Amino acid sequence: MLEKLLTKLVAETTEVEFKENIELKKPKSWLKTVSAFSNGIGGIIYFGVSDERKIVGIENVQECIEKISELIKTRIEPLTNFNISAITQNNKKIIKLEIIQGTKTPYYYVADGNKVVFVRIGNESVNAPTYIINELVAKGERLTFDGMLSKYKYNDLSFTLFKATYLQKTGKQLEENDFISFGLMNEDKKLTYAGVLFSDQCPLLQSRIFCTRWNGLDKTSIFEDAVDDKEYSGNLIMLLDNGFNFIKNHNKKAWKKLPRNRAEYYDYNERIITELLVNALIHRMYDIVGAEIHIDIYDDRLEIESPGGMYDGSIIQNQDVLNIPSKRRNPIIADLFQRLDLMERRGSGFKKIYEILGNDKDKIKFFSNRTDFKVTLYNQNYNENYTENYTENYTENYTENYVENLNKTQMKILELIKKDRNITQKIMAEELKLSRGAITLNLKQLKDKNVIERIGSDKKGYWKILI
Repeated sequence: MLEKLLTKLVAETTEVEFKENIELKKPKSWLKTVSAFSNGIGGIIYFGVSDERKIVGIENVQECIEKISELIKTRIEPLTNFNISAITQNNKKIIKLEIIQGTKTPYYYVADGNKVVFVRIGNESVNAPTYIINELVAKGERLTFDGMLSKYKYNDLSFTLFKATYLQKTGKQLEENDFISFGLMNEDKKLTYAGVLFSDQCPLLQSRIFCTRWNGLDKTSIFEDAVDDKEYSGNLIMLLDNGFNFIKNHNKKAWKKLPRNRAEYYDYNERIITELLVNALIHRMYDIVGAEIHIDIYDDRLEIESPGGMYDGSIIQNQDVLNIPSKRRNPIIADLFQRLDLMERRGSGFKKIYEILGNDKDKIKFFSNRTDFKVTLYNQNYNENYTENYTENYTENYTENYVENLNKTQMKILELIKKDRNITQKIMAEELKLSRGAITLNLKQLKDKNVIERIGSDKKGYWKILI
């Protein structure tokens, strides 16, 4: 039975490691794996099994078991939960050390006056980077990043977009007390990081999305590398809208003639796009300075990659996606997205995606490790002729689409910006004989449609036309 099990274990994985010897004089070789398993989803170390999964056996098993137990108790801090047993196979004995997923993270390997945290990356136990240690500390204290208090107070920032979206989605005014009950600030009006991420200014520099439409099937095309690229920063509602609109602007439509009408097929289903973007914004790690979400569109696929793997340290490609328990890295953000009707009920997002895909479940793939999460959604219209004239037609096609979707005021605003990119809203209002409020609303709609963007500050910046 054991031989069959070992045969299935093609190689060392995130949850399994083989050790031919116990190496009592140099136990760090396996104690670091004990630390890594404790800080992840647990795992098993088989002593007396070679890397090729051959059973070589262990001598003096009882003595070795006692020594292993003693080393774990003295070198792993805090003490982790483990089970240890001997197994006999073909007259040879091996030791099975099962490490239980810890709840008092981080678990350190302690030796020579040093304390080191290890985590599992693929089939290796490696030193944990600082941001993972911080998350393990928070997890051990039952804290999440979005619930931690920031240096900002409620009156330091504004929440115009958040309040307007809440009113639109729920029909209710967002009151100051709601910020406390939703976990956005404490009784002293000090904002949590969730509160900061929903503010208009959103001073967290890592709250960004980089979007690129690549020319071809990879980033090394012999033609012009990128057809279009944008960088967005700001609060989570803005990032969701901007990310969605970028993909939508590159979401080509094919059609098939039917007897009485025609059927239209977009490259990517918009509901699936929304679910994937929401998932990236909710579950990413926000405490990694310099990290951001990446949206990369190729001819044959769309990739969305976000910082931080699965919250429990598991590997998604090794699991049944439809039966993954809901564990949220940022529960306050997740709750607010649900209140704003921007996501499916908890734990049902992936199920909704597969429901939409139907028989085309192979059109989506998920990948994770300890530091990253990536989803690949394949273009359902892709074929060998897909790229023909795409670059040449891009600007013309999308400019036409934009013009069709703009009202007369917005067209006039564009003409004013073409003449003077530094023009102010006050002058726009005077030129067009409209109120400042009307100008502000139309500028926002132009930005939401990715027709224009503001470069720099309100006072010293300028307008940039994107079409």
